[in-house]
Amino acid sequence: MKQPTPLRKITGTAPNTTLPKGSIDSHMHIYARDYPTQAGGPQSPSDFAGLDKYRQVQAWLGLERLVIVQANAHQQDNSCLLNALNHFGDSSRGVACIRPNTPESTLEEYHRQGVRAARIMELGGATRLHDLLAVNSLVQPFNWSCIVQFDGNQINQHSALLQKIQGNYVLDHHAKFMRPISVDSSEFSTLLKLIDRGNCYFKLAGCYETSRSGYPDYADLAKVAKALIAHAPQRIIWGSNWPHVSKPATDTPDDGQLLDTVCSWIPSRQVLRQIFVDNPAKLYDFSQ
Repeated sequence: MKQPTPLRKITGTAPNTTLPKGSIDSHMHIYARDYPTQAGGPQSPSDFAGLDKYRQVQAWLGLERLVIVQANAHQQDNSCLLNALNHFGDSSRGVACIRPNTPESTLEEYHRQGVRAARIMELGGATRLHDLLAVNSLVQPFNWSCIVQFDGNQINQHSALLQKIQGNYVLDHHAKFMRPISVDSSEFSTLLKLIDRGNCYFKLAGCYETSRSGYPDYADLAKVAKALIAHAPQRIIWGSNWPHVSKPATDTPDDGQLLDTVCSWIPSRQVLRQIFVDNPAKLYDFSQ
């Protein structure tokens, strides 16, 4: 008998951390059978990861609001994202794929539907770093940010480009240091300088993707995260990265445990609220 396709975790033991009211997941993805993989993108997960499943994740972790990030599988087709925003309504915001030739009328319609940021991803994304400033210029009239992902070990060479960004931007996935760095490194010094300019946010998300020390503590990334949280708690946000598509369905992290691990890096309830409520609410245009 054919075995059923294993499903990604959508519930489990409740986390020890009680999140503050209004907590926001600032990075997750939605996949559905009605929205197939687009040419040039990675395959959507075979078990899919849809709207109702994520509602169970929200209930499990104690989350109330979410930021849906355009999946690379869908490349330039934002249809799945827009459908998800319609489903979740005003409790959601979106990060869309925007191209330098995206019409202003399209941006206006996306804004009306809840999009508040553009995704720039050098590693397999539909819009790469060479289009960053053009896209940034397009979305500035709407007060959108950009979420930017590249191999963080190249942050020194990309620093000049990042300093040209108008408005806010987010360094995605712990700045995606494919080789974890130390707080004594030149890369960390560059990271601090970018954050201190006042328009750069740092997203805690997907630590399992780049940590070399790994589960359960992700100690190499934890050192950098703790230092950044202490330095600029007002510039830190968090995302679950559910449904963890870089992992096979049989090996996805336990989101409750992962949440508790990240929260163990945060020194107080006040800072916890900043990271999970205040900072993302301001960045993504939620009411507090």
